[in-house]
Amino acid sequence: MPRLCKPAVSAPEHVITIEETLEFAAKAHAGKPQLPLALRLIRNTGVLKRHIVQPIEQTLKHPGLTERNRIYEAESRKLTPPVIEEALQNAGLAARDIDAIIYVSCTGFSMPSLTAWLINTLGFRSDTRQIPIAQLGCAAGGAAVNRAHDFCLAHPGTNVLIVSCELCSLCYQPDADDIGSLLSDGLFGDAVAAAVVRGNGGVGIELERNASYLIPNTEDWISYAVKDTGFHFQLDRRVPGTMEPLAPVLREFAKDHSWDAGSLDFYIVHAGGPRILDDLAKFLEVDRAVFRHSWSTLTEYGNIASAVVFDAARRLFEEDTPLQDATGLIAGFGPGITAEMALGRWSVDGPRELD
Repeated sequence: MPRLCKPAVSAPEHVITIEETLEFAAKAHAGKPQLPLALRLIRNTGVLKRHIVQPIEQTLKHPGLTERNRIYEAESRKLTPPVIEEALQNAGLAARDIDAIIYVSCTGFSMPSLTAWLINTLGFRSDTRQIPIAQLGCAAGGAAVNRAHDFCLAHPGTNVLIVSCELCSLCYQPDADDIGSLLSDGLFGDAVAAAVVRGNGGVGIELERNASYLIPNTEDWISYAVKDTGFHFQLDRRVPGTMEPLAPVLREFAKDHSWDAGSLDFYIVHAGGPRILDDLAKFLEVDRAVFRHSWSTLTEYGNIASAVVFDAARRLFEEDTPLQDATGLIAGFGPGITAEMALGRWSVDGPRELD
């Protein structure tokens, strides 16, 4: 069965703390009636620091969409090769062993996809399949794992590399002062991640089942308004409450696999914010501590979009090794409102057949 190996994660060198975020927000939006609420919401995110791809002084400026996208292309080419090399080493593979590359990002645009540059530059075979995913936002991390799982099932013995590059700070809009924009300015951070799903062998999470679910009529709850100044993040106030309808979906998904979503051994969940994690714990009837890896990602990096699930998974690998066959859930949530879900077991032995 396909197996998710240990991810590699890296964050840019520039750091902004929660104290600096509050200070900059207070100065930039002084006198705005919604500012006190926004500052309170930022304080409650639980984010202590974030990493950003440019110094904060440059981040606070807006040089225009053309320049921002140039920075995105340049930084993505600089930041992704090291994490790819580490992810391949974690999986015990070389670039030529990879049969498909899934590239996920919602914070910049290039055509051809960065996959073409990666193949030409890093030694991947010319017949490597390219699967870019650009519009699933934070859910794309879970979607990438699921599509890699599907690919390996359709093509037995193949290996898939997943690359996530999220430079959220390049979407900052200094003139936007709605609550959603102000909250996102204090929540999102930049990071890149990579992970390999091996068709056979390796150490990690053996993927057994995946599924997607869309909450009906919520497609405008998380969205981009694409303007001359770039991507303007739009967030509906109802988004934090989406775990109440999604928790039963997760329960049914696990039940169909004869598992109980409330009694698994590990959870790798997208850290969209503290309300998301607290509500999911409440409605799954689990201790919030089971999401400790997601909480750590949120605290140290902020919401790093599709890269969250890979950083949370990395922390699982670096914790005390789970027992053989320990059961777990991977879940990403994002625009749509979309949930991407996977179930798997911790495995360190050779490939085995499902019961």
